[in-house]
Amino acid sequence: MNSQKAKIKKKVKKHIPKDWLCDLRIMYRLTKETVLDIRRTGIVNLVIITTMAAILTIFASFFRSAISISSFAHELGNVLELSVYLKDGADANIAKKRVKEFEHVENVTVVPKTTSWVNLKREMDLPDIENPLPDTLHVKIDKPENIESVFKEVKKLQSVEDVSYAQELAKKIEMLNHIVNIITVFVVIVMAILTITIINNTIQLVIQSRKEEIEIMRLMGVSNWYIRFPLIMQGAFYGFCGALIALIPLEFVQNGLNNMHQFFMVPTPTYAQPLVITIMFLMAVAFGAGGSFLCIKKHLQV
Repeated sequence: MNSQKAKIKKKVKKHIPKDWLCDLRIMYRLTKETVLDIRRTGIVNLVIITTMAAILTIFASFFRSAISISSFAHELGNVLELSVYLKDGADANIAKKRVKEFEHVENVTVVPKTTSWVNLKREMDLPDIENPLPDTLHVKIDKPENIESVFKEVKKLQSVEDVSYAQELAKKIEMLNHIVNIITVFVVIVMAILTITIINNTIQLVIQSRKEEIEIMRLMGVSNWYIRFPLIMQGAFYGFCGALIALIPLEFVQNGLNNMHQFFMVPTPTYAQPLVITIMFLMAVAFGAGGSFLCIKKHLQV
């Protein structure tokens, strides 16, 4: 029976001429309804928008900080090198060729033991003894996370006596990056829950205040989307306004991170701020509209 009704509706709709002026009037009416709903909410609007702005500020600050920490980790990782100490009598050039064949190796520099000994004698007052230092290879890796795998491969070579690198520093960089990413994801989850809860309570008040009006529209055969749209737009409006206010504290966070980058002479990612702002606005509007939609489904049987 329901399928037959749906088919009849589709056939009727096909024969109804499309009038763009009518569509424009409907959009105007829906926009007007959204504005009226926001007015009805009154001072509560300010509380909702400022709360969402605070939540979005926390999220954007963590997200922006995560990008900067990733940038620092990448730069520090690029500085990290493997120091490969060769056995006495081993050919440094042959060892260099072997190491360059390994995956993730970007560059290999040979430091002869005579050069190392001369540099050491400049820094320290040493007796006139035979050079005890080995030939050394400085191995540059493409990414910090690949250091450990290259380290294991290089250590297997017969001509290699020992291999070392700033292992603790590499682990701390990776751990810090991992922690910040986890916190950012956690903040996003909390943000979603709080946003949906706030929007849910607000839209519920609006539905209660318009209960009779909505019932009349339903009896008149008004489509579900016509009833839902203003409420969804109201939630999106709260998200958008909250994101606009969050831009102010986010600018202070951006300036602070820029100063930190300049102090440590690490270039600031040019894409960072636009990316954070874009994602913040998209998430704010999506969570606001999504929260309204879920509330409508819960409290309004349309």
